[in-house]
Amino acid sequence: MSDTTESVGTVDSDESTEPIAEAQPTEAVEGEETDLAKRLEREGDIAADYIEELLDIADIDGDIDMDVEGERAMVSLVGGDLEHLVGDEGKVVDAMQELTRLAVLRETGERSRLMLDIAGWRAAKREALTQTGTDAAESVKGSGEPVKLSPMTPFERKIVHDAVAAAGLKSESEGQEPNRFVVVLPA
Repeated sequence: MSDTTESVGTVDSDESTEPIAEAQPTEAVEGEETDLAKRLEREGDIAADYIEELLDIADIDGDIDMDVEGERAMVSLVGGDLEHLVGDEGKVVDAMQELTRLAVLRETGERSRLMLDIAGWRAAKREALTQTGTDAAESVKGSGEPVKLSPMTPFERKIVHDAVAAAGLKSESEGQEPNRFVVVLPA
């Protein structure tokens, strides 16, 4: 056993799921798209291997599906009795996602924005939050008054912001973590 330790850094989930303003290239370069796709596929492979090891250790059955959505690797754990791996309000799946991101960081040296879903929990949450954003936008359109929503995580707020934008309105986040919330604004 060695007395030295290796620091792999930390991954801040708030920072990685909050909308990020990035410069958009004026022209997509085919080589860059291929490199991104290869990097995301590698992240997915590393994540799948890591999750498979965890499942073997815990003697839990489940199948792993990998995909790329936008500029993120998406890994889903499906099948069997996996609800206990979601935890109260998704706390276990969030923790497993962070551990998986750290495993990717350890292997690649680069921070990952990988998303992990277990038993469809995150997909169902996304659908419910999209509906919340759409409903809030309709309420604002009808009343002309801003609507303040309950506090949410950065992941949740991003989904609501996207739904509000799709409905043709604007929204903003207000407050301080962990009580930051979305305000849907009239046109």
